[in-house]
Amino acid sequence: MAKTALITGASGGIGRAIALRLAKDGFSLALVYNNSQRKAVELLEELGCEAKLYKCDVKSAHEVNNTVNAVLADFGEISVLVNNAGIAQQKLFTDITDEDWQNMIATNLSGAFYFSRAVLHDMIKRKSGKIINIASVWGETGASCEVHYSAAKAGLIGMTKALAKEVGLSGISVNAVSPGVIKTDMLKAFTADDLEALREEIPLNRLGEAEDVADAVAFLAGENADYMTGHVLSVNGGMVI
Repeated sequence: MAKTALITGASGGIGRAIALRLAKDGFSLALVYNNSQRKAVELLEELGCEAKLYKCDVKSAHEVNNTVNAVLADFGEISVLVNNAGIAQQKLFTDITDEDWQNMIATNLSGAFYFSRAVLHDMIKRKSGKIINIASVWGETGASCEVHYSAAKAGLIGMTKALAKEVGLSGISVNAVSPGVIKTDMLKAFTADDLEALREEIPLNRLGEAEDVADAVAFLAGENADYMTGHVLSVNGGMVI
């Protein structure tokens, strides 16, 4: 029986690339989306593996629990959880509203907490499983005008390291992939000059592709990473070393 990977934010650029790569590696896929149903359906039609769509707002613990229960009913188990759902926003710190802050933390950090908590009941019972969190280089270093985003991603890195220590004895690994500047819709707010300035800061002299992140996720999801946990795998072209 094929292993099953649950991917949140599966209809976005990085989520889509992760889904295509894990399908290539033989996984069955539970694809979680919220607003982009058309993109999710298009992805489902493109995949050459057993896969199913699940609509879920990751900010809702109730919806997350229901989604995980549905995936377990459909696939029997969840071998790998990829917490990829996320949002970005550029604002001066003094302009960040309470709603901005709460929405950022709820989406980028609480969603990963809810899904990890929900899948762990079954993983602990089976003494097997992998959780892979999609963090960010800004969670490692901080970014001006993205304080709330940086805080949420830094929290995700902290959760990764702490949870890895807690569930290791149950045979479960918890790791993170920390992308740098990746060419996705999250860069829409940046001008061409902004992107050029970012490229010049990258030793490998290019912006990242979603597939670069997907390759790192595939490595952590595979058997070659079975002895890795609590690790943050940076995919940033050398921007941060």
